[in-house]
Amino acid sequence: MHPMTANPYAADLGNRDPLDALADTPHRISMHVERWGDDHFERTYAPGKWSARRILIHLAQTELALPIRARFALTTPNYVAQAFDQDEWIPLDDSAEARVALDTYMSLRRFNVAMWRSLTPEQRARPFTHPEYGPLNVGWIQAQMAGHDIHHLKQLEQIK
Repeated sequence: MHPMTANPYAADLGNRDPLDALADTPHRISMHVERWGDDHFERTYAPGKWSARRILIHLAQTELALPIRARFALTTPNYVAQAFDQDEWIPLDDSAEARVALDTYMSLRRFNVAMWRSLTPEQRARPFTHPEYGPLNVGWIQAQMAGHDIHHLKQLEQIK
């Protein structure tokens, strides 16, 4: 048995409980951007990086993709996840307004948190394989998403 790949966002998550972070971080993101005008969403935290609007689109896309991956892993024996390139996904939804992306992310997250909260320890331990990361489990996705949110919150906080 191969060891599980480390969560690439473990440092962002720190010692926080993934479920608490999954429930809390979207509200922190929303509070940070709620008073922004449309032009503010086109600003970036560093040259050549995604704008705030694109970060929100990316969060909405991630909220679509990764919990679906968990659902497949929970219901499909020997599930092998499909990898995707986030940079190729962004153009698919690049016409979405920032607030639409934020609303989509927030709504999907509320729906998905209900699923995450309902999982038993056995379900969180359910294994699957990722073509790039190798053997993983459903709980890994939960922790990855929780840290991923915080990673992008930090980027949004850099946009003044």
